[in-house]
Amino acid sequence: MLFTSTRADWLGNIRADVLAGLVVALALIPEAIAFSIIAGVDPKVGLYASFSMAVVIAIVGGRPGMISAATGAMALLMVTLVKEHGLEYLLAATILTGLLQLLAGYLKLGQLMSFVSRSVVTGFVNALAILIFMAQLPELTNVTWHVYAMTAAGLGIIYLFPYVPKIGRVLPSPLVCILACTAFAMIVGLDIRTVGDMGELPDTLPVFLWPDVPLNFETLSIIFPYSLALAVVGLLESLMTATIIDDFTDTDSDKNRECKGQGVANVATGLIGGMAGCAMIGQSVINVKSGGRGRLSTMVAGVVLLLLVVFLSDWVRQIPMAALVAVMIMVSIGTFSWSSITDLKSHPLSTNIVMISTVLVVVFTHNLALGVLVGVLFAALFFANKISHFMYVDKQIDDEGRKVTYEVHGQVFFNSADRFTAAFDFRDAVEFVEIDLRKAHFWDISAVGALDKVVIKFRREGADVNVVGLNEASATIVDRFGVHDKPEEIDKVLGGH
Repeated sequence: MLFTSTRADWLGNIRADVLAGLVVALALIPEAIAFSIIAGVDPKVGLYASFSMAVVIAIVGGRPGMISAATGAMALLMVTLVKEHGLEYLLAATILTGLLQLLAGYLKLGQLMSFVSRSVVTGFVNALAILIFMAQLPELTNVTWHVYAMTAAGLGIIYLFPYVPKIGRVLPSPLVCILACTAFAMIVGLDIRTVGDMGELPDTLPVFLWPDVPLNFETLSIIFPYSLALAVVGLLESLMTATIIDDFTDTDSDKNRECKGQGVANVATGLIGGMAGCAMIGQSVINVKSGGRGRLSTMVAGVVLLLLVVFLSDWVRQIPMAALVAVMIMVSIGTFSWSSITDLKSHPLSTNIVMISTVLVVVFTHNLALGVLVGVLFAALFFANKISHFMYVDKQIDDEGRKVTYEVHGQVFFNSADRFTAAFDFRDAVEFVEIDLRKAHFWDISAVGALDKVVIKFRREGADVNVVGLNEASATIVDRFGVHDKPEEIDKVLGGH
């Protein structure tokens, strides 16, 4: 059932789960704030969302050990809605997003991930990295040199601190970057933008909050397009992350339950004043690599995050924006699949086109769902084209020249139907034609139509045609839609000429 978990999920790895949850909570703070700023809302909206998503998904999610929170992919989709209609409409959109994801779970749409190829996933990840980086550019334009210096120093800390003996592997370097840059800015008294300049941080625990929007069709027409995009992108990123964590841990997860879990978590998040969220690839990997395997690690991450921002908010307000920019640049660099660039030389052209088209569509439209749709469409077209080339027909004529046997090999469907028809020579003046289909498979009505066309044309030329070797699946579709073995149907066809 949706609301039950096994004892092993919660208590099978207590020490490692608690420590991993603490690390993730510390690393979540700067990202939750930064994603809130990307979306154009107060930092507390992203922080409440990260708390709510993590705690709820720990209970109802389908992939133990996976971290869900406010994310850059979702934040980017909210910008226009927040600008034009405000926070209350965002909260309503978040609730509707959750309901759509719940529906997707009950419709078992999690199985659709099997249609997303590796090249589409790579393009998705690369586009996400580019968009996160582009979102940092406003903080780096028309600013003093101090901002550039602090951003560079922050990146230096992030990438060099892990090499410090002993403590380098214990403390997350993004957190060290935040602490060091904040301490330096406070001691020196630098006049640069801080988190406090972006909006108020929470000073209380979240409470139930129904969005203050009119419940009518006009409101639905405003939020539905955003909610649909958020639901699709949230499920895509969550299911992709679940697949990655499955590989890391050599375990399986329930993708349809994950869809439902994301839905429940987003409904709960919208009702406490949080923005829509989904699974986080980076934080989930941090959790697993820190030893987190069970649901307890995700629960600890969410609870500790809330306690930190509520009771230490005076310190969080002092964090320089330059430090957050450094963290987000690190996230974008770490998210981008750099090997995909070198792989361009060795991978097939079709694979490269799928990956690059996914990236381009996402970057230029800022719509991750549309990019994935284009990528999946291209991948399907290239696959269909490739499979059609494995279809060929062998021709054999007996010694007396009275009988021709055509042996068909491969898959016959809409993309290979014309090649199937073209393989037959209707000018052969023979008495008997045998079409051997033992090594072929017919997939759709286009294939059946091509077979009908071949048989009828040979019969027009006076040949006696015999079709043999249809496998059971092919015979089912041919018997249902074919006309070459139904005299009354053939008369209708020929009567039209």
